[in-house]
Amino acid sequence: MSKRQRQTHRRQKPLLPYAVIQAATMGDPDAISAVLRYYSGYITSMSLRRLYDGQGNSYLCVDESMRHRLEMKLIAGILAFRIA
Repeated sequence: MSKRQRQTHRRQKPLLPYAVIQAATMGDPDAISAVLRYYSGYITSMSLRRLYDGQGNSYLCVDESMRHRLEMKLIAGILAFRIA
């Protein structure tokens, strides 16, 4: 399998359209929401925390504070991004 085939195989969902990215960098709330929806799975997986109950059982839970901070960092990055 070639490198290009592996990259295509890994890609599960289509890329964000250029128009959405451009609108998001200009501050369009709908476009920013679209970018947040696009990355929501990744943000959720990055904000998982392992918690333990009183009997020592472990559970994976979403740390809402971390998820919110990651979303705010993404929004700040979107607004600071300049398209040439």
